[in-house]
Amino acid sequence: MAKPIMAKATAVWLVDNTTLSFKQIADFCGLHELEVQGIADGDVAGGVRGFDPIANNQLTADEIKTAEENPLHRLKLKFNAAAQGEEKRRGPRYTPLSKRQDRPNSILWLVKFHPELSDGQIAKLVGTTKPTIQSIRERTHWNIANMQPIDPVALGLCKQTELDAAVQKASKNLAAGMTDDERRKLLSTEDSLSADADEPKISTAISGLETFSLSQDDEDERDESVPDADSFFNLPDSDDEDDDA
Repeated sequence: MAKPIMAKATAVWLVDNTTLSFKQIADFCGLHELEVQGIADGDVAGGVRGFDPIANNQLTADEIKTAEENPLHRLKLKFNAAAQGEEKRRGPRYTPLSKRQDRPNSILWLVKFHPELSDGQIAKLVGTTKPTIQSIRERTHWNIANMQPIDPVALGLCKQTELDAAVQKASKNLAAGMTDDERRKLLSTEDSLSADADEPKISTAISGLETFSLSQDDEDERDESVPDADSFFNLPDSDDEDDDA
C-alpha cells in the first residue's frame, strides 16, 4: 500500500484536525499505533508541523469524513498520476541531527542484546556504516568508554516492527546453519520431553540402580555376624584368665 509523503507530519495533522482512530492514522501513514498515540500525547514528533494531506492532494475531505463515520474504514491515498513509476530511494536511513549522537548507543544495544543481527541489518535499522558497527563490536570505538546501550526504538531511530522483523529473519538464518546438536540445545523443556523415544538420551547419575530389601533371615544373619559394640568393652578380667590356667 502506498504511503503519503512526510508521513509523520501528515499524522500530526490528522491527529490535530480529525477524529480518526489511532489505528486508521497509523495504517494510512505507515506508523505504529503507539507512535500515533505518542503524537497525540505530545511525546512523539514534538515541534513537527502538521502537513495537510488535503491541500497537498493526498486525501479528499470526503475520504476523511467517511473514515470518521466508520472506524473500520481504511484511508486510501488519492491517486496521483505524476507519482506513478517512482521507486523508493535506496540507501542508508536518514537520521536527524538531534539523534545522531545517540546512534552509537543504539548500535551498542543491538550488538549486546541481538548478536544474531548482521552488520548490514544493523546499518539498515539505525542508518550507520559497517566500519562503525565493527569498531563497536571490537570495542575499539573512540568513545566506547562513555557509551551506554540504549534501545533504538526508544530513541526513535527505528520502529519496533522493523526491529522484530530483522531479529526474526536473523534467527531463521542462524537456525538454518546450525547442526542437529546445536539446534537440540535450543529446544524448550516441553519440546525436549516430547521428543521421540528412539532418540538417545543422556543417562542420569541414578540410572541402573536397583532397590532391594533383605529378608528377615538375612537381617538376623547379618546381626549375628556383626559383633555388638558393647562386647568390646566387656572383656574378661586377667584374674579369671589365671584361674582358668
